[in-house]
Amino acid sequence: MKSVGAARRRRSNDAGVTMFDTADVYSRGTSESILGEAIKGRRDKVIISTKATFRFDPDDPNGVGSSRFHLIEAVNAALARLQTDHIDLFQLHGFDAKTPVEETLSTLDDLVRAGKIRYTGVSNFSGWHLQKSLDVANRYGYPRYVANQTYYSLIGRDYEWELMPLGLDQGVGAVVWSPLGWGRLTGKIRRGQPLPETSRLYKTVDMGPPVPDEYLYRVVDALDAIAEETGKTVTQIALNWLLQRPTVSTVLIGARNEEQLRQNLGAVGWNLTAEQVRKLDEASTVRPAYPYWHQQGFPERNPFPV
Repeated sequence: MKSVGAARRRRSNDAGVTMFDTADVYSRGTSESILGEAIKGRRDKVIISTKATFRFDPDDPNGVGSSRFHLIEAVNAALARLQTDHIDLFQLHGFDAKTPVEETLSTLDDLVRAGKIRYTGVSNFSGWHLQKSLDVANRYGYPRYVANQTYYSLIGRDYEWELMPLGLDQGVGAVVWSPLGWGRLTGKIRRGQPLPETSRLYKTVDMGPPVPDEYLYRVVDALDAIAEETGKTVTQIALNWLLQRPTVSTVLIGARNEEQLRQNLGAVGWNLTAEQVRKLDEASTVRPAYPYWHQQGFPERNPFPV
């Protein structure tokens, strides 16, 4: 969640939510500051996840990337805004091809040894970015990335092609962002119906990758059918499907109000049946890019992750 009020934080904690995710570039640090205020008195009850790498200060030539200078500055600033002495999970917001991997990992190692960071992760990395980093960490004894914050949804399954098998092989858990596909899987989009006039969907659907209309409607039709079977909402079914996928450790939900939060929290405590999962898999399957479609032709030696 990019920001959370005290009341919503308590509601989340009561429902078993313990992890709150933010980043320095969310409202230029304001999100971290709000989270720091919201968790006062309950720091030991929550897991704080934050990120850095993207440009924070447009006027500072060093205010971007994963260099030693910028990471140390970013972590110290985040700790001050969060009003805490350590970050439970610190993630690189993106890959920095202009900084040696060795420099980045040695810096994170120093920050872990200093007690400022407990665990490290990445976000928006390609498969080779992540594997190279893990190899360097193994070579020099630096902390290995344990989390990959990644886009994954019923209408965005590219994660399955390479990053999911890599995560299984290397023990890296997925922290899923935009699990509802930029709001497309909230149940507000239906075949032949306009978007609600007051909906934020007008703004959000253009932010994510293009999704063909017919493909989206096919997935939503499958969600609607299962909603009738289960009595659950489209949103809850889409989130529950994700929570059952290999490597997925958690999903990041962003609720505009308490009712949306309640709806999202209703995605846990039950499971879709194997047949319902199969129907959703079938409705959302697309032909992957090469070489993944070729590898799928040899499931005996390249089985789908389970």
